[in-house]
Amino acid sequence: MNLRSIVLTGLILATMSLSATAAGLPDLGGKTVTVVTENAYPPLQFVNPKSGKVEGWEYDAMNEIAKRLNFKVKYLNTSWDAMIQAVSDDQYQVGMDGITINDERKQKVDFSNPYMRSEQFMLVRGDEKRFSDAKSFGQIKDGLVGAQPGTTNFYVAVNNLLDGDEKNPRIKLFETFGASVQALKTGDVDVVLTDSTAGKGYVDASGGKLKLVGGSLGAEDFGFIFAKGSDIVGPINTAIAALKSDGTLDTLNKKWFLDYKLGE
Repeated sequence: MNLRSIVLTGLILATMSLSATAAGLPDLGGKTVTVVTENAYPPLQFVNPKSGKVEGWEYDAMNEIAKRLNFKVKYLNTSWDAMIQAVSDDQYQVGMDGITINDERKQKVDFSNPYMRSEQFMLVRGDEKRFSDAKSFGQIKDGLVGAQPGTTNFYVAVNNLLDGDEKNPRIKLFETFGASVQALKTGDVDVVLTDSTAGKGYVDASGGKLKLVGGSLGAEDFGFIFAKGSDIVGPINTAIAALKSDGTLDTLNKKWFLDYKLGE
């Protein structure tokens, strides 16, 4: 390499370094970060039924964060009921599963800054005419709710649709969110609570067999989770802020919540 090339290379590297510094994005040096999810909450993360490949909003967002912070992602899978404790125990460095930020969970794990705000709605069969909101559902004494234990959907269902008793026999428990939706389709339950993001994905894919009814039952912020004191929370927060400011998150929202059809 001649002197001119060396100088040009040095200038390019210096410019890249200055750009990264100006953007406030740390460089994690190409290290591997383990990210765990359930792959059961479309369109955030799921297994595409046609391709058999994992995909979703959170995958796209995390891949972009990894690119900007210079780290490699190793994706792993676990059940929802094991995820928070496993991340707390530092078995995985990051958890992503549309996890609502709340004070109880903050006792076990650290959260990133919110990357999405969503609202809770009632998902019902497309031909449902007995009720159209939480109040009218409450008047149906034999109406059943499907939910995944320990989730925000579960607690909102208990407190907003039922009587506050977590052991109320009208709430039927399922291991995954997808299983509760399948039970709704087959008539085993009458309503499933869902955030607006996942709900829209299921409605769009149902061909009229599912719909959202009633108003919002409350808003929630989603965040990634980490073991307490994790040193990658700060860098990921910086990347989330960058993705918000340059419109990347808006682009992902359009891709997954407006343009995407589940299963296509």
